[in-house]
Amino acid sequence: MEDKFKSGFVALIGRPNVGKSTLMNHLIGQKIAITSEKPQTTRNRIQTVYTDERGQIIFLDTPGIHKAKNKLGEYMVNIAEGTLKEVDVILWLVEPSSFIGAGERHIAELLGRVKTPVILAMNKIDTVKDHDEILGYLDAYRQICDFAEMVPVSALRDKNTRKMTDLIFKYLPYGPQYYDEDTVTDQPMRQIAAELIREKALRLLDEEIPHGIAVTIESMTERKNGMFDIEANIVCEKDSHKGIIIGKGGSMLKKIGTSARIEIEHLMGTRVNLQLWVKVRREWRDSELYMKNYGYTDR
Repeated sequence: MEDKFKSGFVALIGRPNVGKSTLMNHLIGQKIAITSEKPQTTRNRIQTVYTDERGQIIFLDTPGIHKAKNKLGEYMVNIAEGTLKEVDVILWLVEPSSFIGAGERHIAELLGRVKTPVILAMNKIDTVKDHDEILGYLDAYRQICDFAEMVPVSALRDKNTRKMTDLIFKYLPYGPQYYDEDTVTDQPMRQIAAELIREKALRLLDEEIPHGIAVTIESMTERKNGMFDIEANIVCEKDSHKGIIIGKGGSMLKKIGTSARIEIEHLMGTRVNLQLWVKVRREWRDSELYMKNYGYTDR
């Protein structure tokens, strides 16, 4: 079996907001990682699984590599950079441009220290009208890093994602099947539910608030009829933020709760009663104790 079955771990890395989570969701064919247009959406390493007759790919979606401004930021960057040493293939996502900034050069420097095959995925090609421009952008990146492969993709439009899977299998070693073929993630449902609530808050709230929120699931119980009762806290850093999250007459909190409940129900395949509360924990992103309580801790 193992001499015909390929398996291994693939890290998705890149700057914040380049579309790592969107691409991973397309590659596995199901939404597991949350997405939004705001940077630093992914905070923890999220593990998902793709299996077909060729083998099994375990994707690790990492937080965007950025200049950390607090302990949470440091934690996110450490998670992303630490993953590079543990995988069989690295998928580096960049945006289509010939301008290569300090952030990308820092990532290229990190990749220069590992012997792992690196595939460059130039995402968001649907935003470029002239195909020749894309070739120029790829050539600019070829100058700063030694890539095994370079692929233009559009995670949003699902363009070239199948080709991406083919290339990953090309570089994976032969090995065992780590998960059942039905498994798509090792994330506990509590964690997925918390992340979906945070996603809705990210999408609905003002620009400055989302970075300062966390979501904790206080309880998750199943009734005899299969329905789930979920109680969750949205944690923010300021009293003024609490007021905005709740909204006039509770309108914003209701909007967040309704959109999160619909998606959690879809994922769990059952009805859900979701209760949300808002709590203030000042400067929790610089508190190791709070960070640990909210699930941001090295495994």
